[in-house]
Amino acid sequence: MTDESRNESARPTGPGGLLAAARDHAERRALTLVAGVTAVVLLVLFYYPIATVFADAVLVDGALSAAPLLDVLSDRFYLVDILWFTAKQAALSTVASVALGLPGAWILSRFEFRGRETLRSLTILPFVMPSIMVAIGFVAMFGRNGTLNAALAAVGLGPVELLYTLEAIVVAHAFYNAPLVTRVTTAAWESVDARTVETARSLGASPFRAFRDVVVPQLLPAILVGATLTFVFTFASFPIVLALGGFQLATVEVWIYKLVGELNYAEAAALAAVETAISLGLTYAYLRYEGRQTAAGEGAHTQPRRSLLPGPLSGSSRSSLVASLREVGTRLAVVGYGLVILVVFVGPIASMVLASVTGPNGGLTLRHYEFLLQRQATGASYQVKPLPAIRNSLVYAFGSLAVALPMGVVMAVLTTRRFRGRKLIDALAMAPLAVSGIVVGLGMLRGLVFGLEVGGTRIQVTGTVAVVAAHAVAAYPFVTRNVAPLLGSLDSRLVESARSLGASRTRALWDVELPLVWAGVVAGAAFAFAISIGEFDATVILASGSGSYTMPVAVERFLGRRLGPATAMGCVLLLVTSLSFVVIERYGGRWGDV
Repeated sequence: MTDESRNESARPTGPGGLLAAARDHAERRALTLVAGVTAVVLLVLFYYPIATVFADAVLVDGALSAAPLLDVLSDRFYLVDILWFTAKQAALSTVASVALGLPGAWILSRFEFRGRETLRSLTILPFVMPSIMVAIGFVAMFGRNGTLNAALAAVGLGPVELLYTLEAIVVAHAFYNAPLVTRVTTAAWESVDARTVETARSLGASPFRAFRDVVVPQLLPAILVGATLTFVFTFASFPIVLALGGFQLATVEVWIYKLVGELNYAEAAALAAVETAISLGLTYAYLRYEGRQTAAGEGAHTQPRRSLLPGPLSGSSRSSLVASLREVGTRLAVVGYGLVILVVFVGPIASMVLASVTGPNGGLTLRHYEFLLQRQATGASYQVKPLPAIRNSLVYAFGSLAVALPMGVVMAVLTTRRFRGRKLIDALAMAPLAVSGIVVGLGMLRGLVFGLEVGGTRIQVTGTVAVVAAHAVAAYPFVTRNVAPLLGSLDSRLVESARSLGASRTRALWDVELPLVWAGVVAGAAFAFAISIGEFDATVILASGSGSYTMPVAVERFLGRRLGPATAMGCVLLLVTSLSFVVIERYGGRWGDV
């Protein structure tokens, strides 16, 4: 007789016993019920809007037609000026990101130094730093009156015009995605088995030959994963291109936004469908590489890290001298890379902060922050004000957190259980990572905001609910990615012990598993909050023409008029996202999956 059948036979009869039986039955079925509700929410908030976009791309007056797609794919403007340029800038951005990220992976995986763990934690910045803030930082640094031209003028050199050029977009994308390449490649580099390198050296291979023939083949899958993700992200980049390139350097995302503004939904949907198909294909390739990379490093004996500090010279022989010169060259390379990092990574953010407190004459001032306060006090109702933007951002962030956190935890539980179709559910759950916010926003606008006729009644999702829904869809995969690895690494005997003592599957999850992975849940919550705070793509569509604008939208609208107030608003946004980063850095140290 099983434990559950014994419990059934021992349970008292009568109203109290029936109530207890109903409670126990509900507890046993709670996880299944929550999983079903999560699936329905995902279906309504993500798959239905995306299906709406694809339907708009293949329907003309209610009839199935390939005309919208063919118009896009046969139009030279869309093929060359939009799609080809989008792929070109994504490819160049990927090369720049890999070139900038690989030295960082080398330093983090091969050297030991003070602040190494903090520097490694900074590689999560692409996931928590709002892209519109990156854009405003680059405007403050590379603009006509930016930090770079001010520094060049100080040494008697002329100004450099980098804004509204392809180079500015590529460098900004490298700022945003190089840490991603560093994070992925560092994990692979640390998993390289030291014994294979030692074997190659013992057979007479030089250090360079051992690196080329032994280490590089083991790093290639990780590099390809980082490059694929970077290409997907930069192919679907929107705020950076909009701020630094405008409509004259428009990518697919920027042009979709322009078409939506012109109410040309058919062409926007067709272009969005093409972009989504490309992104889904690339994401599928990434998922396959990710699985291989995760299994590749198991059981490896990692190479010891060296100190970056110079050590004592050992003897005066030729080999010792060559080794010493090599060490000096290595440290010079690290210093040179550090200088590049200061310019590319620290420069834009520092320039934004400096521009927020710098007046037209170059002196320090708080006039830009005073402008925000004056706009709040005396601005017209149609003007962007700081306090509503801050309030809306916080309301949306907490609302998104309330939706994304349980969704992400449930998906983490499902994707760590063994059952038929688990990989399919994992892929379907992670699909929002491959679909841009612009496409999600367009789908929600056309499907949920405009409404759906059901039994003669129009069902609509508008205002705060629509924005929260878009943010939650973008955020919950990061909760899953934080919690799932920790759940998967738990000792199954803990759950078996709880079940043998009479706990239901749901009770064992609540009382045993979740407390043990609480750090991952907190880190996932911080990710969800930060992603909602910085979300721009879907928000700029759903908040258009209303009072539901957020801090990122306010930054973009200020940027179109005055740089100073835009940088001041960007600093407020930086403060909020920095608090989220502190929580992630504190609790998310074990987070390693992208």
